[in-house]
Amino acid sequence: MSFDEILRLRARIDRINTDLLRLLSERADTVRQIGEIKLRDDVERFDPMREAEQLDAIVAKNRGPFGNATVRHLFTQIFRASLDLMEKQEGAVLRVSRRQGQPDTVFEVRGAAFGGPDPVVIAGPCSVETDEQVRRTAAHLAGLGLRVLRGGALKPRTSPYAFQGLGRKGYEILVRAAAEFGLATVSEVVDAASVEWAEGIDILQIGARNMSNFKLLEAVARTGKPVLLKRGLAATYEEFILAAEYLAAGTERIALCERGIRTFEPWTRNTLDISAVPILRMRTHLPVIVDVSHAAGRTDILAPLARAALAAGANGLMVEVHPAPAFARSDPAQQLDFGGLTAFLRDVFGATEAGRREEATP
Repeated sequence: MSFDEILRLRARIDRINTDLLRLLSERADTVRQIGEIKLRDDVERFDPMREAEQLDAIVAKNRGPFGNATVRHLFTQIFRASLDLMEKQEGAVLRVSRRQGQPDTVFEVRGAAFGGPDPVVIAGPCSVETDEQVRRTAAHLAGLGLRVLRGGALKPRTSPYAFQGLGRKGYEILVRAAAEFGLATVSEVVDAASVEWAEGIDILQIGARNMSNFKLLEAVARTGKPVLLKRGLAATYEEFILAAEYLAAGTERIALCERGIRTFEPWTRNTLDISAVPILRMRTHLPVIVDVSHAAGRTDILAPLARAALAAGANGLMVEVHPAPAFARSDPAQQLDFGGLTAFLRDVFGATEAGRREEATP
């Protein structure tokens, strides 16, 4: 065979390659249209029965020269590429995923900026217990220049015999104290009733045990309020981000909270997953808060964990503080007293205005 004949056949292969690419692109466009319908109607994107039927039909029409196994393999790869296309298409519509060049989400609640250049500090007791307890805490936070008061009115507890919180009364106590000292409030909601009770709360918290309570996420999204979403005890990053998607249907003001995950290590309450901070910052445009108190379950390592969180890119910290931790009705070992909070802030932020103000107090 002459070299000219080889060139002619190569040119024919080039035309066939172009035709194959055109047909594959046409198939991809059709797959994209199917994907849009499946996303709209919430239909599972992968249909193994349909794929098996297609492969069998194609192999039945095979007349060579490729064997049936080769044909099946080639089309399996095409089907896999189509499934990947659908998955990328689904990812493209995620509201909380960071698109190229997209800036960080920043939102303010009563003067406290979430996602801004300065880290926000959320502090307060694990549980709301009394008016005096919360008012004293709010006064101390305001004196230190902190802007966000947390407190649990409802406490989902592992033991049914543990303190479960004051419920509606707890929300009312928190709101009164915060209003007196000009603070924003954060408190957990656990069901539709508590969402109504927490009408006066500025930022609704979804706790770790409720991260996958999708009906609760939908109910909170409908309020349109800012939300602090905590990562589940054994949730993957993808599961965490998808939980935020439920909230994003109703509000753009969402902060993700890493609070440690359950591991085999007993020396801390949970294990702080510090890698979650940069990954969540890269994959989403939402502020990332680190709850060092629930991660550690002890007060002696809170400052190093907080410094590590901020070094990794966290937008803020959550820490628990109580006027008399030894007498707290829940989690006494992880709550700082007022002096401990001041020392914590100094250790984490250096000679802050809060620290200087505390030192000047007679």
